[in-house]
Amino acid sequence: MEEKDKNKKNQIHIELKEDIAQGTYSNLAIITHSSSEFVLDFVRVMPGIPKAEVKSRVILTPEHAKRLLHALKDNLEKYEKTHGPIKNIEAISGPVIPMNFGGPTGLA
Repeated sequence: MEEKDKNKKNQIHIELKEDIAQGTYSNLAIITHSSSEFVLDFVRVMPGIPKAEVKSRVILTPEHAKRLLHALKDNLEKYEKTHGPIKNIEAISGPVIPMNFGGPTGLA
């Protein structure tokens, strides 16, 4: 009984508000760091528009950044186990910034 009460005290109740639950779409992440923090900027790049806006910024301690790295790795492995391998487009031609989303480019 004492162990159960101790576990209950250590639980964190996380609230997800409706506006945050909608999420923010991003197709580009820019990561920078200093000696004390990692900054992740999530950007939405639209085809044919040369200017993109940072939609969300997350600032992490180095320790939390490493935890995020491990959590992403674990989830990617689980995803690929279920859905098959994700193709690595970087291996072909270097980092890719999605400017035309792979479709035809517009002509004016």
